[in-house]
Amino acid sequence: MLIAGVIGFLALSVMILAHELGHFVTAKVLGVKVEEFGLGYPPRLLSFKKGETVYSLNAIPFGGFNKLSGEEDPSVPRSLASKSVAARLLILSAGSVTMFLLALLLFSSLFMIPRDVVTGQIAVLEVDENTPAEQAGVRPGDIILGINGKLVDNPVDLNYSIQRSLGDEFTLLLRHSDSTEEEIRVTPQWVESESRWLIGIRIDLLNPTVSSQYYPFWRAIPLGAAKFADTIILWGAGLVSVISGETSAQFLGPVALVQLTAELAQFGILPLLEIAAIISLILGICNLFPLPALDGGRIAFVLLEWLRRGKRVSPRTEGVIHLVGLAMLMAFLLAITYQDIIRVISGESLLP
Repeated sequence: MLIAGVIGFLALSVMILAHELGHFVTAKVLGVKVEEFGLGYPPRLLSFKKGETVYSLNAIPFGGFNKLSGEEDPSVPRSLASKSVAARLLILSAGSVTMFLLALLLFSSLFMIPRDVVTGQIAVLEVDENTPAEQAGVRPGDIILGINGKLVDNPVDLNYSIQRSLGDEFTLLLRHSDSTEEEIRVTPQWVESESRWLIGIRIDLLNPTVSSQYYPFWRAIPLGAAKFADTIILWGAGLVSVISGETSAQFLGPVALVQLTAELAQFGILPLLEIAAIISLILGICNLFPLPALDGGRIAFVLLEWLRRGKRVSPRTEGVIHLVGLAMLMAFLLAITYQDIIRVISGESLLP
């Protein structure tokens, strides 16, 4: 478990490093002075200076930063604030863009690594009463051949397609016990106790066969992009359900992310890569939320300046807002981290 924990910590560190490198490289290319590039948060453990930039390793390991010259003050030479709106938007968004690219790379790699795939015929064993499946006409003994016009030959793909529907109606192609085929329409229902969309069936895989499957990179990249898009859709739907009050929110701090990554690392490289891709994608999106101290908050000020035709919020006011936002963010992270540490000490797993 210790080795898995180290792997989890390294995976999260790679994401943070990728994010900060995105800002760093873009700022350098566009002529903004980078005063410090830090991995972790102060207090500083060690540092060295190369050129005009100090490179530091800091004591609080979850995070990183770029200290750019004059982030809110355009009067500072070679400052971020002195650059054009387009340049500032590019620099501020570069961290999230890099995390998106990392997620796409990781998702694509899932399809390039050989893995065993179990396929067969999906047989319906039971149909629960008063469920979408029963109302649509699914019967025990039916074989599920396809969903939404695509052939399906394993339970994982079937479940993924059901979740992907987000509660919208979809079609199932069935072969009944009398060998006739029928296409029916089913609308899944959200089951709170399961935290997922269900149609009310129990299934089994008949005549299973195991085969090794992988794709060359030119096929893996489109497949990775599709998984990237599906993950955004599913996560976005979950966020909407939390905002609407349909489901309760569950926050995971840095310690929990390391724990989750470590637990999945014990099952092999593929689960580790997938959870790393998902975390990188979600962190990249959250970082663009228009909240003070986040990149999205700084982007909001730049967009506000553009809408006001060049009229800026005063550097002092913007700095105070970001400082207050940072304090609130750190307090929130400390509270979540405390809960995460208690969970680790109690031995509670994050996996179902």
